[in-house]
Amino acid sequence: MLKKIVIPFLAVVPLTFSMPASADIETALANICEIVKTDDKGELRKKMKNVRSNYQLQLRDYYTGITCSGNSLIKLAILNNAVDAGTLLVKKMPKKLLAEPEKDGKTLQAWINEQGLNDNPVAKELLDRI
Repeated sequence: MLKKIVIPFLAVVPLTFSMPASADIETALANICEIVKTDDKGELRKKMKNVRSNYQLQLRDYYTGITCSGNSLIKLAILNNAVDAGTLLVKKMPKKLLAEPEKDGKTLQAWINEQGLNDNPVAKELLDRI
């Protein structure tokens, strides 16, 4: 009888401790928009590494959940001419996700063409990667 009680208890305990609270993740990602806007590649790399090691999340896992003034992180980098941070984001995202429509229903490529930002270095890197 002791085995029946201990085994289910041990199966539940790791699940409760391994799931991070969303508030903790939000705190960890709190200033990522400002980091991208100021083109601080080193700080962005540290932030991404911190989230990966503490919460086991890759950029693709939280990229769609972050908006900065209504724009995604890559759009923010393009609009602010944050070449180093934007290039890092483009290189870290899977090609498949770069080609998919974002929350506004447009792909990054369509948005770049619509905004006339084809000459932006981050946009060029993105278009070369897709």
